[in-house]
Amino acid sequence: MTVDLAVRGGTLVSPDGMVEGTLLVDGDRIAGVVSPGPDVDAVDVVDVDGSLVLPGIVDPHVHVAGPNTIDTYESGSKAAALGGVTSFISFAWQGWDGAEAPWSAPGTLQDAVARKRGEAESSLIDFAVHATITREDPAVLDELETLVERGVVSFKMFTAYEFGLGNGFIERVFDELAPLGAVAVLHTEDPDVCSAREAAMRESGRGEPTAYPDSRPPHAEAMAADDAVRMAESTGVKYYGIHTSCRDSAAVIESAQTDKSRIRGETCVHYTTLDRSVHQRLGNLPMLAPPIRSPDDVEAMFEHLVGGTLDVVSTDHVAFTRETKQIECWWDSEFGSNSVQRSLPVFHDEAVVQRGLPYPTLVQLMCANPARLFGLSGKGTLEPGTDADFVVFDPNATRTITAEDNASLADYSIYEGREVTGYVERTYLRGECIAAEGEVLGDAGDGQRIDRTVPDWRR
Repeated sequence: MTVDLAVRGGTLVSPDGMVEGTLLVDGDRIAGVVSPGPDVDAVDVVDVDGSLVLPGIVDPHVHVAGPNTIDTYESGSKAAALGGVTSFISFAWQGWDGAEAPWSAPGTLQDAVARKRGEAESSLIDFAVHATITREDPAVLDELETLVERGVVSFKMFTAYEFGLGNGFIERVFDELAPLGAVAVLHTEDPDVCSAREAAMRESGRGEPTAYPDSRPPHAEAMAADDAVRMAESTGVKYYGIHTSCRDSAAVIESAQTDKSRIRGETCVHYTTLDRSVHQRLGNLPMLAPPIRSPDDVEAMFEHLVGGTLDVVSTDHVAFTRETKQIECWWDSEFGSNSVQRSLPVFHDEAVVQRGLPYPTLVQLMCANPARLFGLSGKGTLEPGTDADFVVFDPNATRTITAEDNASLADYSIYEGREVTGYVERTYLRGECIAAEGEVLGDAGDGQRIDRTVPDWRR
């Protein structure tokens, strides 16, 4: 049999192990893996001697084309492609229509999803959306089943900010989602603690960037996580603790995990590679929520990744300009930081090179687990018959990160000047090379919408 593409000379990495072999691609699917040596009948042969072949990165936590980012789907997906990311999930915000005053616009959650999917047609990589509930409108409860039937199987809620929901309403949403098998995705910070802290810091004039993490302390994250996890246990909903940042909140998730069929959690690259001292060097640029924490919390993230409490490493990618970030007082700055272009090499350098994390574990955390937990069938794997999304990755090449290379509309990087080992040589989406050697080759619209299936967390 003649196949369209043979990728030979590399080491293929799966969640279960590593093997030298040739990856075969026919059309947009992986056709199989053969042992190295024999010639393969292929239309195109790519030699990747000395490199790793990984499944395409699946990032379930990015912000593009929304109220809290300037990246479009085109710019954000270009950055993703350069970083080895072949599928991502962004957020469809209820009540936001692109106007200056979000959350007040009329319309349903289904309207928000339809609008987001339309915007995503310019994506270079495959995409899905989380439906984001931003107000306590009982009518939204009647929309959930229809959205699940239409391939939206995860629902984001906040406990903080002006669009945060109260526990009573969150519990009602959990009650509706549980029998549907859908996933509740929670940003957990106690709003009273955070509001009181911010007010006190404003009054005392503590606006310097290094003070910012004190405004949203670890116990505020853990308190809200504890409330949400207890409600999840009571209702039986699948609960996903997004961007876990500290030892205290990871412990909350761990304490509720029995067989892990209901309670899961993620952390982000920045919580595993940076501590709060980064504000001394970069000011407000790394200001995000929850904040970047202490060195001990960095250690805790690795303890819980290795121990299995946390299943996913994502980015929480947000794009803004240096001008809107570097404001005198942190409370006037924008939240968030861009990172989808850097996540694989930065995490690889810290986790694998510096700490000895096995490559199959990296693939679990950044490819297989996010695909499985969010119902992205055929993603995050090199199994025959699945989408031919993969990354050719040089594990030994060293690069120094600079924002001059950004494909994102953000004009800075919180990893500026960081030397990392590991380099994305090529990114393939459904058998087509969409990025190579730092150049984007794909076109806007190459990405396809992923209508997701209800995930089974018992596996």
